[in-house]
Amino acid sequence: QVQLVESGGGLVQAGGSLRLSCAASGSFFRINAMGWYRQAPGKQRELVATITRDGSTNYADSVKGRFTISRDNGKNTVYLQMNSLKPGDTAVYYCNVRASTRWYEAEADYWGQGTQVTVSS
Repeated sequence: QVQLVESGGGLVQAGGSLRLSCAASGSFFRINAMGWYRQAPGKQRELVATITRDGSTNYADSVKGRFTISRDNGKNTVYLQMNSLKPGDTAVYYCNVRASTRWYEAEADYWGQGTQVTVSS
């Protein structure tokens, strides 16, 4: 059974750094992409960053130059290095994995439970 375990959230001061981790467990035939999304109170969930199996990355405009997404395929783990954090980055961050568990199955999205990131002024 697929499970995503997130860690690394917490409270930091503006300008500080934080590193999020998400470990995916279970048997995957193919992981097509891994990424991070976030949702702040009163706002819609938004894409933060994604990385495909060939290494292509995509970032939200608001985090370009500050956040870096990376992966460890051997551990089925995706990371989000967040630097120069701003109060506007405060949100619950959700790990996402887009993958198929069987060769004959279409890909599906799997989500973690979320980890709180709070950036103080």
